Amino acid sequence: MRGPATDRGRLLLLGALVAVVVAFTATVPLLRDWFDLRVYYGTVNSWIHDGGRVYDYRVPGTPYGFTYPPFAAVAMLPMALVGLRTAIVVALLLNLTALAVVVRVLIGPGWRRHGWYGVALAACVLALFEPLRDTFSFGQVNLLLLALVLTDAWLLTTGRSRWAGVGIGLAAAVKLTPALFIGLLLLARRPRAAALATAVAVSATGLAALVAPDASRFYWTRAMWDTTRVGRLDYVSNQSLQGVLARLGVESRAVWAVLVVLVLCGWAWRARRAVAVGDWPAAFALTGLTACLVSPVTWVHHLVWLLPSFAVLIRAGCPRLAGALYAVLCTSVVWLWFDDASGVDGFLGSNAYTWVTLGLLLCLPIGQLPVGERKMSRSASATTAPPSSAAPAIAAACDQPGPSSTAGAGAAMRTASGPEPGPGPGRGRTRSPSSEPTGSTRPSASNPQSSSSRASS
Repeated sequence: MRGPATDRGRLLLLGALVAVVVAFTATVPLLRDWFDLRVYYGTVNSWIHDGGRVYDYRVPGTPYGFTYPPFAAVAMLPMALVGLRTAIVVALLLNLTALAVVVRVLIGPGWRRHGWYGVALAACVLALFEPLRDTFSFGQVNLLLLALVLTDAWLLTTGRSRWAGVGIGLAAAVKLTPALFIGLLLLARRPRAAALATAVAVSATGLAALVAPDASRFYWTRAMWDTTRVGRLDYVSNQSLQGVLARLGVESRAVWAVLVVLVLCGWAWRARRAVAVGDWPAAFALTGLTACLVSPVTWVHHLVWLLPSFAVLIRAGCPRLAGALYAVLCTSVVWLWFDDASGVDGFLGSNAYTWVTLGLLLCLPIGQLPVGERKMSRSASATTAPPSSAAPAIAAACDQPGPSSTAGAGAAMRTASGPEPGPGPGRGRTRSPSSEPTGSTRPSASNPQSSSSRASS
């Protein structure tokens, strides 16, 4: 379907879409009251100004405190110099900048031709994406980590691989799950980039040990292994494999470990095929999906790591599929099973985001790069192989006849005119800001969980 041909028509369409976004945001999502940012801010101020210990701080009236590695606390030290309101403003600006970097990397150099209209449409569509909404209203850091990792993807894709690995190393020092991207570099036979990422992560961790030796000792020997600090694994916001098992009442760690190994094997097979044909965007997208699945806790806002997958789908000529899956992740549908996830409907509905993630991992198209980008990626790749024979079959299952000619990593944000998200839980009800860390769109649980989960989440 073609958009309006005149600026007047475009403005009218944008006005209507903005109204939809405002109405949706006012009725479906629940504001998070900067809860995670208040955890960060309170931890740093207690540590610097009150002589407290990093992992002893709790947000007043809650049992939730800091759960990231010590380097994250060191990186957040500048917050001790400003007030909470200033910290909130800075966090918003940093997340907006990180989002701009992510979109720029995913769309590629062709973004300019979309002009102000395309940018405005993209902003509206992104505002509906639940993981992004939560990232901003929690004051979370995952978008910053995604920008760091995708910067390395851009370096590898464009042949500027000298500094590739720095972003991954910094991200892994702040949270543990991005360390899986080091595994991707090893699979791709990029030992220099993998070594650089490892060196950066180890150096950052060593710096934290010098600045905060007691906190470092406590984290690496006790806090990291203390699952009670994470929260309730069966909480509906936990959209990882562990969350699915917990909602089923399966407590066996052996079962979870088997599933993790199977997912990692599938990821290794598909990621190697992607890098073999120089498809770094797909390889990084697959790794982000896998990190979300295998982490013990993947709160909904962690699913910003799915954004690269939508870019790959559109690049491969599957905009309708991308739009449908994106719409599911806009609806807040999992919260319908906030109180009770039993039964077949609970199994399917409460884990809806997990099924989307798993489906993308299994079926994401590989090797569907534009011709010019394919040549560039292959020339920069250490290994080459014929294009995957499975890729055309996957593309044939999409609604478009073949790969898109759009340059860059996929023009993901062209879904801006895609399908509107369906209604979420509690539609028509007015939400009030919540100080609960993963407050749902349903009444609060007696033991709401913090989205500031341990470092491995």
